[in-house]
Amino acid sequence: MTYREAIRSALREALASDPRVFLMGEDVGRYGGAFAVSMGLLEEFGPERVRDTPLSESAFVGAGIGAALGGLRPIVEVMTINFSLLALDQIVNNAATLRYMSGGQFSVPLVVRMATGGGRQLAAQHAHSLEGWYAHVPGIRAVAPATVADARGMLLAALSEPDPVFVFEHATLYPLEDEIDESAGPAPIEGAAVRREGSDASLVTYGGSLGKALEAAGVLAGEGVSAEVVDLRSLRPLDIDTVLASLAKTHRAVLVDEGWRTGSLAAEVSAQIMERGFDLLDWPVQRVCSAEVPMPYAKHLEDAALPSAERIVAAVRGMI
Repeated sequence: MTYREAIRSALREALASDPRVFLMGEDVGRYGGAFAVSMGLLEEFGPERVRDTPLSESAFVGAGIGAALGGLRPIVEVMTINFSLLALDQIVNNAATLRYMSGGQFSVPLVVRMATGGGRQLAAQHAHSLEGWYAHVPGIRAVAPATVADARGMLLAALSEPDPVFVFEHATLYPLEDEIDESAGPAPIEGAAVRREGSDASLVTYGGSLGKALEAAGVLAGEGVSAEVVDLRSLRPLDIDTVLASLAKTHRAVLVDEGWRTGSLAAEVSAQIMERGFDLLDWPVQRVCSAEVPMPYAKHLEDAALPSAERIVAAVRGMI
């Protein structure tokens, strides 16, 4: 099945198995979702469980927080990560804080899904990778499934969490196909995964950049360089132990992050490597990030702005 079908499978299972679960967001019902993820769910579960909302992210994310406080299990879909900025007050000042501000008396079991990332020529208001901003906020969990199996399994796992979980789905992954076991149930929601073993350099990435890192590893293998590929999976909390275990083998790290370089998630991973694994390094940590410009519309400019397999290969060649 495709990545989008895997998410739909998880949504269907959650809606069918738990009457507290409902889906809400812009165009999730009659239209079937901006990325066709919720296609058919309105007809199957009805308008009480699959709710189209007005175009007001602050309003419907806030309604999701209230529903979660009231004992329901809302899944809120925000069309793109850029639009989620309109709900930052609700997210940072309410969803992330209410457990702490209530002394543990309240929890907010909210799941927020949103598409992120560039590569589709949608320009600077629909195509940025801002998930590193959310990974900065205590009180929420941030995950970025990069495989079809994780798209389904991590969403199911998120629905059992007592606190808010933000699921970042790179929009270029929706047509990605793979075979998965629909009876497998939830996937681990914490912990990184080694997607390819290697001994000469560690390529550390997540989400939509995983495919680029694997492509780069394939090119490097043809040159006699063995690259290990680490998929972070969870952005908050970060699994630095798996990264350090990889560095203990390779002694070189290239961090691939579609966010802007300054203040990026890659910068945080680099800092933690320096704090805990400096003696493992034979070369300074390298970062391959997006160019520090608003995302261009023109394809050749967008391609130049985004991380690429070619840039990852060049970074490793410079180390070797």
